[in-house]
Amino acid sequence: MNVKLETKRLYLRPITQNDAQDFFEMDSNPKVHIFLGNNPVTSVEQSKSKIEGILQQYKDYGVGRLAMFKKDTGEFVGWSGLKYERELRKEFNYYDLGYRLKEEFWGNGYATEAAIASLDYGFKDLELEEICAAAHINHIVSNTILKKIGMHPSGTFEYEGDLCNWYTLKKIFTNSKTPF
Repeated sequence: MNVKLETKRLYLRPITQNDAQDFFEMDSNPKVHIFLGNNPVTSVEQSKSKIEGILQQYKDYGVGRLAMFKKDTGEFVGWSGLKYERELRKEFNYYDLGYRLKEEFWGNGYATEAAIASLDYGFKDLELEEICAAAHINHIVSNTILKKIGMHPSGTFEYEGDLCNWYTLKKIFTNSKTPF
């Protein structure tokens, strides 16, 4: 996969095994996993395994999460992007918008910025008709971001005993350059 996205403050590029240490630093923080099943990683090897799953997504579906870096410092912020999702909603498959950031970058608008770039890429470049997202019902920040970027609340569902909000956004066909 050879995707490179750029926003005002961020670069997003395909994840590689060289990102394992950064992933470990992010995903070993229990605060990062409060709304993700409270199961932080405990070794770099676990991070490498998760990255292998992302690399397989690239091969199988031509899409997957992207590593996110600050333009001005080159620091790893987290990941964002689209994923062909087959596990979260057992009743159907869909393209999922997601993001995860290291704690020190929370509250700076990076997730919103990267999510907008990911939607733009999905609708314009991948020509997707619909992009979906899910957020734990109590994850106020993530729910706020998804609404802010124009995703529409479309009900709730249960995943592993947790209630989650479901969001959708369909491509709008207009003559404008912004597809959503």
